[in-house]
Amino acid sequence: MYNFEFSKPSTIAEAVAALGQEEAQALGGGQTLLPTMKQRLAQTETLVSLNGIAEMQGVCTNDAGELCIGGATTHATVAREAAASFPGLAGLAGRIGDPAVRNRGTIGGSLANNDPSACYPAAVLGAGATVVTNNRAIAADDFFDGMFTTALDEGEIITEVKFPVPQSSNYQKFVQPASRFALVGVFVCKFADGVRVAVTGASSDGVFRWTEAEAALSGDFSKGAVDGLAVPSGDMISDLHGTAEYRAHLVKVMTGRAVAAAS
Repeated sequence: MYNFEFSKPSTIAEAVAALGQEEAQALGGGQTLLPTMKQRLAQTETLVSLNGIAEMQGVCTNDAGELCIGGATTHATVAREAAASFPGLAGLAGRIGDPAVRNRGTIGGSLANNDPSACYPAAVLGAGATVVTNNRAIAADDFFDGMFTTALDEGEIITEVKFPVPQSSNYQKFVQPASRFALVGVFVCKFADGVRVAVTGASSDGVFRWTEAEAALSGDFSKGAVDGLAVPSGDMISDLHGTAEYRAHLVKVMTGRAVAAAS
């Protein structure tokens, strides 16, 4: 690991100022960044920790009925504190990585990194959440721009994520056992005006919505509604863990399981 300076601001304004320095990098839970730095695959002059900012931590419900989660909130906290109001999201958070990862990793760090196999992107896109930064609010459909790429500008910080609470939801994850990431993960949310289905782990373009399944499930929220659908394999990841065709098949299987569990 290269030498670097360490900054731990106590407010969002202080963090934004610190990130304005040349070669400064935000640090959430560090579950991706620190191993990358240890392997000397990344280098920064200053690490700016976001973990000391109280206004970016915690889970609450706002006046609009949205579940609001601070960007520096750990997976373990979400799993515990969202269980009563949004069990689908709490279940997703409780299955990320292992206990060490869940007690250090943060929702903001996961979304900013946008790993193509991460779980939280599926929850945010599947629920139609809003990603709030120090500058603006970004709709989930506009946030994810492909593998490891988001709409965030340089130095922009995810301060909060606002989730509309669905009538029912569920996340089904086919685990890659070595990494605990999703080989394929599907998050299904049923709202009064329709259903949203988001898929992670499968596509080379990162998280995506399966719109054909959404249309079918909005008319018939049952496992059988997706039986006649097929997922194109052209954009699916193909590697030693599974072919593109296998992942496409898993998308359909995991969607059916999620619907059955949510029902």
